[in-house]
Amino acid sequence: MAEWLYEDGIGEARAALVADDAILAARIELPDTLRVGTVARARLTERTVATLDDGREVLLDRAPAGVTLGATLTVEVVREAIPEPGRAKRARGRASDAAPTTGLDLLARITASPHPVRILRAHEADALEAAGWSEVLEEARTGEIAFPGGALRLSPTPAMTLFDVDGEGAIEQLAIRAATAVALAIRRHGIGGSIGVDFPSVTGKALRQEVAAALDAALPAPFERTAVNGFGFLQIVRPRPRASLPERVRDDPVGAAARAALRLIERTPPTAPNRFRLPDAVRDHIESRGDWIEALVRRAGRAPIFDR
Repeated sequence: MAEWLYEDGIGEARAALVADDAILAARIELPDTLRVGTVARARLTERTVATLDDGREVLLDRAPAGVTLGATLTVEVVREAIPEPGRAKRARGRASDAAPTTGLDLLARITASPHPVRILRAHEADALEAAGWSEVLEEARTGEIAFPGGALRLSPTPAMTLFDVDGEGAIEQLAIRAATAVALAIRRHGIGGSIGVDFPSVTGKALRQEVAAALDAALPAPFERTAVNGFGFLQIVRPRPRASLPERVRDDPVGAAARAALRLIERTPPTAPNRFRLPDAVRDHIESRGDWIEALVRRAGRAPIFDR
């Protein structure tokens, strides 16, 4: 039976849906996220841009009727900000008459799912790591995803997330195995929006349909897709309420590495040495965050010593 494993980490909340000792879905949420479902007062600063009191901007789906520039209004967030190279996509929202509220956080969302939730503690055995948490983060960071007989290369772009397929053996069987691997990776990394898959060129309508059927069988709804064309390309469109795990990790690789390092430091037994050697950028990032160090001292009972 699948269950959610949840950790209230330092600098991030993290969760993984695990079944048979494998991660089906991995999620990270940062504490300052303007979450889906948040309803807040704002000021209309452009025709379709509302600025909240804290300065964050929400791109509206349409200009609100009867609201002039500079006037106040209430907005509901329907998509969180999406990090991209250069400038992030702003959160999206719509005018609303609802009362102000904060959107559900990661723990509340997984608690509302059909699967049970197990909250993990640092002094317990590391169930998240045993299921492959570090391997999933490495997939997100590098885009290299192995599957039996082949490999995927995942590349987030501003237009869409792309999967390129490589492997050995008969092209027909490789394409079918890759379709299943792509579907599992999409779910595991929480990838939404427009997704393109470049399969090996497969000949014959029946085989192309078989490849598409393998993807359909492994990818949970809702989604829409095209057929596999004669060049082996298929496009998928899924809801995109928040950033995928690769987008989250690649947006701030030093910060992501620092939070992962803090997770390991927090789990270091009190009797183990308290000295740690980290890459300079990661160490400096941790030392620049007094709130992280304070949280670590509260949880571990001691401040880490970083070798230089």
